[in-house]
Amino acid sequence: MTDIIGVAGCGRMGMGMLRNLQNARFNVRGFDVRPMNGVGTDVDAFVDGLTTLITVVRDTAETDALLFDDQAVVTQAGTLSRIIISSTLSPKYVKALRARIPDHIALIDAPMSGAQVKADAGTLTFMTGGPADQVTPLLQAMGNTVHHMGDYGAGMTAKVLNNLLAASNTAMTRLVLDWADAEGVDEAKLLALINTASGQNWLASGFDEIEFARDGYTADNTIGILFKDVASALDIAPGDQTALPIAVQDAIRNLKPRRKPEAAS
Repeated sequence: MTDIIGVAGCGRMGMGMLRNLQNARFNVRGFDVRPMNGVGTDVDAFVDGLTTLITVVRDTAETDALLFDDQAVVTQAGTLSRIIISSTLSPKYVKALRARIPDHIALIDAPMSGAQVKADAGTLTFMTGGPADQVTPLLQAMGNTVHHMGDYGAGMTAKVLNNLLAASNTAMTRLVLDWADAEGVDEAKLLALINTASGQNWLASGFDEIEFARDGYTADNTIGILFKDVASALDIAPGDQTALPIAVQDAIRNLKPRRKPEAAS
């Protein structure tokens, strides 16, 4: 049987993933609840013959809606044989999905890292758990690095821990840039220094390419997603080790938009 792949959640990340699968000549279709070019909103058409579902929806509520409630893909797609979870979600929630989904449907957690710029370029990094060897060609069409972390759920655990570090880097990089402004230190010069010194981190090194680097917090943007991702990490935190992650989360929630410096004349 021909593998028919569906990407559900074609936003900042999902759209690039869909396009790269199309460019690699996979039999793939997109679905989103919001109308957009080249992506369907008709769930009946989406699930027709569907064998592999890639979920890139925002959170657990949207995942429940997709899999069980509003779209009910698990019951509506009679040909479904595997689900690849690429949203960043609580590892506890992801592991609990196994008991909610029929055994004949393979579950693979394959969250990704790299922001929209890498989703568009097809250079994402994936962290996988479960039988990810079944979908290696798909992942390679969307990314250039795959880290297999272990059994089902291990990929998501690795992802939320990675994103906790990313959130920490985001909060602290933005803080030091604000302090530099107050002291009259040029932003571009400081970022160039950080990129070659001990403060080097992902956000600072890609500050001019990462689409959300200057954003303030809103619940529906990427900064808001970072806030959510810290909450997903906190879901597996030992009870006496939450103070620092909570402080990072508060700092993310309090970020204001940062203006781009005007080019020197």
